[in-house]
Amino acid sequence: MTPPYSNNHLDNLAAWSETTARQLAIEENIELSDEHLEILHVARQFYADYGFSPSMRPLIKSVAAQLDISKGRSIYLMQLFPPSPARIAAKLAGLPKPKNCL
Repeated sequence: MTPPYSNNHLDNLAAWSETTARQLAIEENIELSDEHLEILHVARQFYADYGFSPSMRPLIKSVAAQLDISKGRSIYLMQLFPPSPARIAAKLAGLPKPKNCL
């Protein structure tokens, strides 16, 4: 069975689930915690609101607004999703790669 994604991102956004996120996280050597999942849900909500994946600054602002200012910091996101929080969070959230991420 082939995975439901290509280029490391889901082909069908509706196919996303926390189970899929956990499978993708294994590829990134990340063991998903509740803290990871709440960031993924913020990223998915951003995508639902604006139609594109958040790059780092919009992700930080969204996390600060929706969760807590202490979580809306780049150092916090770097600890959860190294080495590129916006790109890795988008991948695990089943979203397209943010436009200005390498």
